[in-house]
Amino acid sequence: MAESVCRSLRDGALEGELAPDLTIKDSLSSPFGFNVFSHILVQLSSHIVAGKSQSRGMVIVSLSRSPSSYTGLLKMNGVDVESSKKWIHILDCYTDPLGWKDKTRKSGDIMDPSNQILSSYKTVKDVNKLFSVICDLGRGLVGENKSRFCVAIDSLSELLRHSSMQSVASLLSNLRSHDQISSIFGLLHSDLHEERALAAVEYTSSIVASVDPFHHSVDGQGSYIRNSSEPNLTKGKLNIRSKRRNGRVRVTCEEFKVGPSGISFAPVSAVDGAAVAGLIPKVQFNLQLSEKELVDRSRVVLPFEHQGNGKPIQIYDGRRSLEESNNETTPISGGKKEESGRGEIIYFRDSDDEMPDSDEDPDDDLDI
Repeated sequence: MAESVCRSLRDGALEGELAPDLTIKDSLSSPFGFNVFSHILVQLSSHIVAGKSQSRGMVIVSLSRSPSSYTGLLKMNGVDVESSKKWIHILDCYTDPLGWKDKTRKSGDIMDPSNQILSSYKTVKDVNKLFSVICDLGRGLVGENKSRFCVAIDSLSELLRHSSMQSVASLLSNLRSHDQISSIFGLLHSDLHEERALAAVEYTSSIVASVDPFHHSVDGQGSYIRNSSEPNLTKGKLNIRSKRRNGRVRVTCEEFKVGPSGISFAPVSAVDGAAVAGLIPKVQFNLQLSEKELVDRSRVVLPFEHQGNGKPIQIYDGRRSLEESNNETTPISGGKKEESGRGEIIYFRDSDDEMPDSDEDPDDDLDI
């Protein structure tokens, strides 16, 4: 399932549609959101270097980690960092996000001219300016033509901490609707914000990946254990909710394990799948038939069927039962048939004021 998310970001946006936006949510009980973020970052970078992605460049907005950690991450995973000057740019919002160090030194932006993939940004509160800087850096990588670039934001929580919920939601919406942006993905710590802030970010996202803790599936009674005394520090579950182009929502679940070599994903085990199925509320009806019900259903003779025992086929006409028709005898003789009783309709008027039936036209006096 995580690979399908990477494919979605790799394929990017269709002409005239919004760019796919992935929001990765984690919490203190399962703090593996950055591992998932790093996995997607490495995978998408490999696709860009190999020319298999719609995007031709990447802008990383570094808010929670130093820019050097990303160059080390790419180098450790075999991505060619030497050629990264052509397709990647890191916007440093980590070193001095509010410009306090700049005011102390009484100097302008500190730039390293030898490092062409790094630039600093010191006014995180100004989200509109941040949007302009991201677009300018992306155009510097891919040019002014129809080539696209992707945007990675390592901490949406830092943006929400320094700016309002409306401005952050507007930033994400503007990035999605930009003509040269192919995809966006960011990390959000869900237990640091109010429900309305989480809802606003999820509303602007086309894919939401929730990193949940790993619990034992079932106890002795077969019930699902929701709470655990000690959180699992190596395993977890990734619940993915994606909105399709036709408006439908697809929900999938996958297990992951964090090891020395990184994070790995695997399908949900059969035991856990049974536990999740046990969480579905019980209904008052059953769509499955038992063996006895199947046998009883096969013995029912429908009106257009017969048992095939040599007897003539009798079709029920809807006016009398088959038993009555079988009991009736029709003698065959040359004489005159006895007349059987015929039915008749007897009508009683409700009152004397009611006019009896007549062949006269009641509307004959109308001048039409």
